[in-house]
Amino acid sequence: MEVRHLELLRELADRGSLAAVAAATHRTPSALSQQLRTAERDLRVRLVEPDGRRLRLTVAGQLLADGAVSVATALGQVQHDLDALRGEPTGVVRIAALPSAAEVLVPPLLLELAGTAVTVELDDVDIAEADYATQTADYDIVIGHSMARRPSTEQHLYVRPLAREPLDVAIPTSHPLARRSEVRAADLAGQPWIGVPLGYPFDALRIAIENRAGAAVDLRYRVRDNRLVESLVAVGAGLAILPRYTTRTRESVVTLPIADVRSTRTLLALSRPDRAQRAAVTAVLDHLREIGRRLTSR
Repeated sequence: MEVRHLELLRELADRGSLAAVAAATHRTPSALSQQLRTAERDLRVRLVEPDGRRLRLTVAGQLLADGAVSVATALGQVQHDLDALRGEPTGVVRIAALPSAAEVLVPPLLLELAGTAVTVELDDVDIAEADYATQTADYDIVIGHSMARRPSTEQHLYVRPLAREPLDVAIPTSHPLARRSEVRAADLAGQPWIGVPLGYPFDALRIAIENRAGAAVDLRYRVRDNRLVESLVAVGAGLAILPRYTTRTRESVVTLPIADVRSTRTLLALSRPDRAQRAAVTAVLDHLREIGRRLTSR
């Protein structure tokens, strides 16, 4: 049994197709197919089977893909011990972050890493919650958010909560609700609404509001960018959910808490367990957790 065969099965399980694995690992699908055939011959068991135009793992293939996680985590621990022996953490940590989370977490992180041997490569990604797990195949840390304390897709992932952030309803100052100190779900029923795409965490809060009110909001738009949402609210296009820590003050917009619906998101860091073992990644995660603690205690 070769580690490279286990790694291939893990990548296939995570990415879903040989074409995706080939693109990510800079190899050809034919080369990967050959490696799979070699693994099946050596192990004397079928590892993949046709599934339409794609391949899926057999029970044995999935067993080995799951085992690959344990093997990689053990190797990661060895790397961690070696890093500790060398002294301070070193290396590059690749981060993919939700923009509204990155805005409050990453700048202080970079300040704290200044002068150390750890550097950060950063990408901003705004994706559905179900897609966070797939991003961990390409990044050391994925910073996302969830209305739950843990995301709905976390198999084989190291998940570290960073902060809890209140979510408020953004309302134009010209709206009658703007004069209140808080709103209730029933106040929002039938109101024009600026939402997010399906599968995004804030959409779960819209649904919770509707369930509590027993009536729907008037969903007009589905957009991703919070700055765009702020601008739309400012001109009276609708009400919306916005995060408290990063929403900019505007004369034409007020933000109010929701009294009768739990409206808090969890900012999360997700990593493959083996990558989380790296000393540099562990150091960055520790910094992020402390930054999140300061954020919520201010």
